[in-house]
Amino acid sequence: MDISTSERQVHAYLDTLKNLRHLAPLTISSYRRDLAELSAMAATLEPRRELTDLASLQIRRFTSQMHGRGLDPRSIARKLSAWRGFFSWLAEQDAVHVNPVDGVKAPRRGAPLPKALSTDDAVRLVSGAANVDIDQTIQHGCDHAMFELLYSSGLRVSELAALDIRYTKNIHHQSVGWIDIEGAEVIVTGKGSKMRSVPVGRAALSAIEHWLAMRSSVANADPDALFLSTRGSRISVRLIQLRLKAHAIRIGIPANVHPHVLRHSFASHLLQSSGDLRAVQEMLGHATITSTQVYTALDFQRLAQVYDAAHPRAKKKS
Repeated sequence: MDISTSERQVHAYLDTLKNLRHLAPLTISSYRRDLAELSAMAATLEPRRELTDLASLQIRRFTSQMHGRGLDPRSIARKLSAWRGFFSWLAEQDAVHVNPVDGVKAPRRGAPLPKALSTDDAVRLVSGAANVDIDQTIQHGCDHAMFELLYSSGLRVSELAALDIRYTKNIHHQSVGWIDIEGAEVIVTGKGSKMRSVPVGRAALSAIEHWLAMRSSVANADPDALFLSTRGSRISVRLIQLRLKAHAIRIGIPANVHPHVLRHSFASHLLQSSGDLRAVQEMLGHATITSTQVYTALDFQRLAQVYDAAHPRAKKKS
């Protein structure tokens, strides 16, 4: 196809962006690349077409081709925006009567996979709270017990903050969550006011028992709350978040660590070891299996990375 007409139109359009709309040079370079890609794809059509001859059908085909090559939906959306602007300008020049990009949308971006720590980093994070080079303060003991329990049982941070030492019901307070040391389990109230029981591992139980021995010396302590602030009140969700993040930075964990990362890590690592999706669903307190299945994708992604790195037939040719 003789694309000289298309080339002239693209050049004139870019001149308009530079001289009349005063767009930045980097923006114009991005438009140039996107329109060059459009021209390259148009050149593959049979019969060959000028850019002004393209219809919505071809634009949709190009979009599918880019998606099939693995191009990120955000990048596809940017290219469509550049093409749409070009054809709008052509319409102003009476070169086209219909903008073929109108109504064409980029594929939806899939929901991002939850971020989980590696097993080594997760263990280092929670066990590191017992070995930080600081005094064995009350806050230190509380933090260690909280972090171990988050990873051991996959609790939501709100569920952790609401835990009591034992079940209590009186005119002032009724427990919505509590620890059962003898039963090695924690009972929590999750979303939809649904209660569930989750096992607690030995390391977390040991850290909690150590914390309970320290807790007895806290002045003005809340009589019910399992975990306390330095003032003795029930610990807040925000304070748990801040303490965990500070601890991760202190021991050099290379990630933006927050309590939900430990919940994701709990689910991913348990699923890797057991393969029991239903059990993981029950322990997380998910209403449907669909919410839990995202960890299957996360586990497959990890396995795919191992495969790509190790299998001789998976390696890309250089």
